[in-house]
Amino acid sequence: MNLRETALIAGMAAVTFGIRYALYALGHRVAFPARVHRALRYVPVAVLTAITVPMVLLPDGAWDLSWRNPWLAGSLASAGVAWRWRRVLPAISVALFVYFGWRWLFG
Repeated sequence: MNLRETALIAGMAAVTFGIRYALYALGHRVAFPARVHRALRYVPVAVLTAITVPMVLLPDGAWDLSWRNPWLAGSLASAGVAWRWRRVLPAISVALFVYFGWRWLFG
Protein backbone atom coordinates (compact mmCIF):
# COMPACT_ATOMS: atom_id res chain seq x y z
CA MET A 1 0.00 0.00 0.00
CA ASN A 2 1.48 3.33 -1.01
CA LEU A 3 1.26 6.71 0.72
CA ARG A 4 -1.70 7.88 -1.35
CA GLU A 5 -3.83 4.87 -0.42
CA THR A 6 -2.88 5.22 3.24
CA ALA A 7 -3.83 8.90 3.22
CA LEU A 8 -7.13 8.09 1.52
CA ILE A 9 -8.02 5.45 4.12
CA ALA A 10 -6.99 7.77 6.97
CA GLY A 11 -9.11 10.56 5.50
CA MET A 12 -12.16 8.32 5.18
CA ALA A 13 -11.68 7.14 8.76
CA ALA A 14 -11.40 10.74 10.01
CA VAL A 15 -14.57 11.82 8.19
CA THR A 16 -16.51 8.80 9.45
CA PHE A 17 -15.28 9.29 13.00
CA GLY A 18 -16.03 13.01 12.88
CA ILE A 19 -19.61 12.52 11.76
CA ARG A 20 -20.31 9.82 14.32
CA TYR A 21 -18.57 11.63 17.15
CA ALA A 22 -20.47 14.85 16.42
CA LEU A 23 -23.77 12.98 16.66
CA TYR A 24 -22.76 11.29 19.92
CA ALA A 25 -21.33 14.45 21.45
CA LEU A 26 -24.19 16.76 20.43
CA GLY A 27 -27.03 14.23 20.33
CA HIS A 28 -28.37 15.01 23.78
CA ARG A 29 -28.54 18.75 22.96
CA VAL A 30 -30.61 18.34 19.82
CA ALA A 31 -34.28 17.45 20.07
CA PHE A 32 -35.74 15.74 17.04
CA PRO A 33 -39.42 16.14 16.24
CA ALA A 34 -41.66 13.11 16.79
CA ARG A 35 -42.03 12.70 13.04
CA VAL A 36 -38.25 12.26 12.64
CA HIS A 37 -38.18 9.70 15.46
CA ARG A 38 -40.93 7.71 13.72
CA ALA A 39 -39.07 7.88 10.41
CA LEU A 40 -35.79 6.73 11.98
CA ARG A 41 -37.44 3.54 13.21
CA TYR A 42 -37.68 2.38 9.58
CA VAL A 43 -33.97 2.85 8.80
CA PRO A 44 -32.86 -0.70 9.79
CA VAL A 45 -35.61 -2.28 7.69
CA ALA A 46 -34.73 -0.07 4.71
CA VAL A 47 -31.02 -0.88 4.96
CA LEU A 48 -31.64 -4.62 5.30
CA THR A 49 -33.97 -4.52 2.29
CA ALA A 50 -31.44 -2.58 0.24
CA ILE A 51 -28.80 -5.21 0.99
CA THR A 52 -30.86 -8.38 0.52
CA VAL A 53 -33.19 -7.64 -2.40
CA PRO A 54 -30.43 -7.34 -5.04
CA MET A 55 -28.83 -10.53 -3.70
CA VAL A 56 -32.13 -12.43 -3.92
CA LEU A 57 -33.39 -11.14 -7.26
CA LEU A 58 -30.04 -10.73 -9.05
CA PRO A 59 -27.94 -13.66 -7.77
CA ASP A 60 -25.61 -13.83 -10.78
CA GLY A 61 -25.93 -10.23 -11.87
CA ALA A 62 -29.03 -10.88 -13.97
CA TRP A 63 -32.70 -11.08 -13.01
CA ASP A 64 -33.67 -14.56 -11.85
CA LEU A 65 -37.30 -14.92 -10.82
CA SER A 66 -37.46 -18.60 -11.68
CA TRP A 67 -38.31 -21.44 -9.34
CA ARG A 68 -34.70 -22.64 -9.59
CA ASN A 69 -33.37 -19.60 -7.70
CA PRO A 70 -32.43 -20.85 -4.20
CA TRP A 71 -32.09 -17.31 -2.84
CA LEU A 72 -35.66 -16.52 -3.83
CA ALA A 73 -37.00 -19.81 -2.45
CA GLY A 74 -35.24 -19.29 0.89
CA SER A 75 -36.35 -15.69 1.21
CA LEU A 76 -39.99 -16.50 0.39
CA ALA A 77 -40.00 -19.33 2.93
CA SER A 78 -38.40 -17.05 5.51
CA ALA A 79 -40.93 -14.30 4.83
CA GLY A 80 -43.77 -16.77 5.29
CA VAL A 81 -42.43 -18.01 8.62
CA ALA A 82 -41.70 -14.47 9.83
CA TRP A 83 -45.18 -13.31 8.85
CA ARG A 84 -46.90 -16.27 10.49
CA TRP A 85 -44.96 -16.60 13.77
CA ARG A 86 -43.12 -13.25 14.01
CA ARG A 87 -39.93 -14.86 15.29
CA VAL A 88 -36.47 -14.16 13.87
CA LEU A 89 -34.64 -17.40 14.69
CA PRO A 90 -37.20 -19.74 13.06
CA ALA A 91 -37.31 -17.48 10.01
CA ILE A 92 -33.53 -17.59 9.63
CA SER A 93 -33.44 -21.33 10.25
CA VAL A 94 -36.10 -22.03 7.64
CA ALA A 95 -34.38 -19.73 5.15
CA LEU A 96 -31.09 -21.59 5.54
CA PHE A 97 -32.74 -25.00 5.38
CA VAL A 98 -34.70 -24.13 2.23
CA TYR A 99 -31.75 -22.39 0.57
CA PHE A 100 -29.31 -25.28 1.07
CA GLY A 101 -31.98 -27.88 0.32
CA TRP A 102 -32.87 -26.07 -2.91
CA ARG A 103 -29.21 -25.91 -3.95
CA TRP A 104 -28.78 -29.61 -3.18
CA LEU A 105 -31.92 -30.64 -5.08
CA PHE A 106 -31.65 -28.35 -8.10
CA GLY A 107 -27.92 -27.64 -8.04
